[in-house]
Amino acid sequence: MTDALTELLNGAVGEPITVANEFTEVMVRRVDTRNGSRLLIHAPKSGRWISLDALEVEALTRQNARTLTAMVGNAAGPLLPDDDGGQP
Repeated sequence: MTDALTELLNGAVGEPITVANEFTEVMVRRVDTRNGSRLLIHAPKSGRWISLDALEVEALTRQNARTLTAMVGNAAGPLLPDDDGGQP
């Protein structure tokens, strides 16, 4: 577990919510940081995680099924890689 993830988990509020199907499982929880609340999404099987602020979560609501399908179809990494080619 990374230091950044550990720090976020220190601000966890309540119990995590697990969302799962036959393909994957993710844990979702609210974490409070010094800059406000964020949504922490963690995929234990892959070890990947992301923390989103309210504006980033709202941006998900503006996406269509085609965008989400492209994201799922590119499971090896981000849809748009960083300029330096590295992973987030």
